[in-house]
Amino acid sequence: MLKKTILTGLALVAGMGAAQAQDVTLRLAHFAAETHPGHVAAIQFAENVGTRTGGAVAIELYPANQLGSPPEQLEQTILGAVDMNLPTHGGLDKYDRALGTAMTPFAFNSYEHAHAVLDGEFSDWVAPKLEAQGLVMLSHWEYGFRNITNSIKPINAPEDVVGLKLRTPPELQIVAAMEGLGASTTQIAFPELPNALNQGVVQGQENPVGVIYHYNLNDFQEHLALTRHVYNAMIHVVNKDKWDALTPNQQRIIREESAAAGALMRSAVQAQEEEEVAGLIERGMKVTTPDLAPFAALMGDARGRVAEYSGQENMDKFLELLE
Repeated sequence: MLKKTILTGLALVAGMGAAQAQDVTLRLAHFAAETHPGHVAAIQFAENVGTRTGGAVAIELYPANQLGSPPEQLEQTILGAVDMNLPTHGGLDKYDRALGTAMTPFAFNSYEHAHAVLDGEFSDWVAPKLEAQGLVMLSHWEYGFRNITNSIKPINAPEDVVGLKLRTPPELQIVAAMEGLGASTTQIAFPELPNALNQGVVQGQENPVGVIYHYNLNDFQEHLALTRHVYNAMIHVVNKDKWDALTPNQQRIIREESAAAGALMRSAVQAQEEEEVAGLIERGMKVTTPDLAPFAALMGDARGRVAEYSGQENMDKFLELLE
């Protein structure tokens, strides 16, 4: 039986029947592991929405790709089979390519920089584009800067990446960044990644520290380089028809609790990164912190590929926002 987490209000109106208490049920699917800050934030979101609506809105949580791969979950959300989702910009840009500019290699120099850009005019710019696709954007959450692992050698400079066979997700921005450093890339679905690493189909992969830690990729990889080449965020979206069916007060509560959950995830991801790196070292990984300037200097072709994919006008707009 499909595992699910159902969280309803902790304080229900006295005398209210079960059917009345859950007259709106929204299913939220995402790809983070159950121990990951993304799911912890989702639990807070569900609990607080249930409490603040007196149980009138119940949130069902389906973590760790229980309802399909990330692209499948997002498609189901657009179609209304799933109510809420937490895709990345790379998932959303399949529906409007302006979203893809946020994953331009080495665009952001810090978490604070990324948050300031994405929470401000970037959201104002792309939210109407997503509504045209049937999605309402609630808030940006977190996922983290992506880093390279491999089973062959430490990475201290860009030339150490040359020739490595790396798994990437299908996002062009990440493929372009890795190929810009001289790696050969293979796109493999994440659930198949551990087996691919174990069997040597690929020599390495790239992901945020939290993913590497929570999915125990250290079991298959000896080296971690903190390259921070692409920034990733989960974006909380809801099917527009389901959103329009909510009352204004329910919408207000959901927006507020989405933002609060995103803030929780951001704090947790950043606070835990240092501990997770230390934990990976304890598990036997060798960690390097290379100078990132030489890596960024090789991204001209990769950024050109992102601009071609996203549209030069969209890229120009994004570069303005970065300022």
